[in-house]
Parts: sequence; structure tokens; C-alpha cells
Amino acid sequence: MAPSDHGHDGPGGPAATPFDKAPSPLMEPEGETRILAISSGKGGVGKSSLTVNLACAIAERANSVAVIDADVYGFSVPRMIGLDEDPDVENDKIVPPEVSGVKVVSMGFFLEEEQAVVWRGPMLHKALEQFITDVAWGDLDYLLIDMPPGTGDIALSISQFLPRAEVVVVTTPQPAAQRVAQRAAAMAGKVGMGVLGVIENMSWFTGDDGKRYELFGSGGGQTLAEQLGVELLGQVPVLPEVRIGSDEGRPVVISEPESEGATAIFGIADRIIAAERALAAPGAPPHQPHNQHHGQGLGASPSGSGSVPGGGLSVTPKSRG
Repeated sequence: MAPSDHGHDGPGGPAATPFDKAPSPLMEPEGETRILAISSGKGGVGKSSLTVNLACAIAERANSVAVIDADVYGFSVPRMIGLDEDPDVENDKIVPPEVSGVKVVSMGFFLEEEQAVVWRGPMLHKALEQFITDVAWGDLDYLLIDMPPGTGDIALSISQFLPRAEVVVVTTPQPAAQRVAQRAAAMAGKVGMGVLGVIENMSWFTGDDGKRYELFGSGGGQTLAEQLGVELLGQVPVLPEVRIGSDEGRPVVISEPESEGATAIFGIADRIIAAERALAAPGAPPHQPHNQHHGQGLGASPSGSGSVPGGGLSVTPKSRG
């Protein structure tokens, strides 16, 4: 691919804006699909693993679920969920592969794992647009988005493309992580998205003696939830099976559904399902039009060989190793 991150004027006039094509139903403000942006202030808190397991847990409750791996610099969802196939293209739409009842689209489908993504804002915006508009998602009950850690271009794009997305903030117990996670929540407020709740990961370790050991301190998740005025959706313990399952593509809620970690995640999933939609805070900025970003496609033109419409991601089978 030879992407450019600058819009330009072509023979037909100005470069196309992202919404020259029909928007996805996911973008409709009154749509039925619940959209959950799983966010964190920093890396290393288990956000992607939680996203995968939450998606599988919600799917286990007889829901139609999909995940967008929007962590374009650190994509990991396909490997964590156990996907070993690439998407097909039918009628100029990506057909997302599905495993454990969860459909997935990830930058990992279009790049080799060792290939770096060196893109700036307009290219990231365009890639995310294609993940939303150029995919045959079907009727979804839930769409989970594995967000990049921190705040930045992807969060801004999500707020424009998916204005009714609800933010779920992942943190760990220690105060330092909690303070950083608060920035992700503050970002949500600035761009007009509501915060649904907080998940505290790595909350404790249960020893062979049956006692809980708080390896990373305690209280960070509850403190953050209180500061934000939202619910602490749950706490997830440190468990080897969660880490091993993520490494081997076997989400713990599928491979060991009765385990302590899976039980905690199912509890969080049930609270999310039961919760009312999170609304943007009063005084939040109104949703902005979708055509404020100009960006070229991601390299290829549509063709019979499996390119994605809109001048974009080339769907080419590759080895996952």
C-alpha cells in the first residue's frame, strides 16, 4: 500500500469527504445498536483482553456482537479471540470473520503483525471510516470498540462517526493508573460522549490459601467511578488463565466459563446489558458534522482481487504465523 495522509484536489475537484457514500446505520443517532468504546488512559491495563472477553460474554447472552479493533498501532484482537482467517469481500463490502459469536474487523487483517503503522490523523480517520461504512455488519445488538490507550485522533473520529458511543473506562487499582484513566473520561466529555462506567482490572490475586492479595493496591476503580459520577461495573482479578487465554486465542469466558475471572467478566457483561444508555454530560459540545476531515483512501482502488471500496484497505490473505 502507498497511503497518503493529505487530501488533494483531483481532476474532478476537491478531494472527497468521508461521507460522499451512504453512512452506516451504526452512525444514526437513534440507532438500536449499543456502541461501547472500551478506553484507558494508558497501555498495559488489559483493555484489549477485557474487550475480547466482554464481547464473547455479551454474545453468550444471545446477542449479536461485533468488535472493531481501533487500536491501529497495537492491534491484537484477532490473535486474542482466536481468529485465523481473513475477511472476504462481497458486493464491495468487507464480510467480517466471526468466532465465538463475535464478528471482528481489525487493522491486523490488512497488515503483517510485524508491519508498523505510520499514519497521521487523516489516514486514521479514513481507516476508521472504512471499518464502519465498508463492512457488512448486519443487524448488531452490540458493537465494542477496542480504543487506543490515551486520547487522540481515534477518539475524536469515534465521536464524529459514532456520536452515541458510550465510553467504558478500564483502569487498575493503583492511584497513578486511576489518575491517567481520568483523562480518557475527560476526553469523552469534551467530544460529547457519555461515560457508562468503570472497570477495574488486575484487582487482586487469589492465592493457594484462598486469600486475596491486592498486588497493585486497592480503590482506584471505585475512586475513579465516584469522581466521574458513574458505576463501578466490576473488578477483574489477576489470573494466569486470562493471560494464557489471550496469548493462545482462547478467551477465558469461553475456555473456562466457571473460573473466577470469567465469572467476574460475565457479571460486568450483565450489568452493561442491564444499564441504561449513557448520555453525554450536560453542556457537552454538540455532535459535529462528519465531513470535517479530508483524507485519501488507504492505497488500493476497488478491483476484483479483493480491494475495499472507497480506495482503501486491500483484503489479501496472509499468514498469521
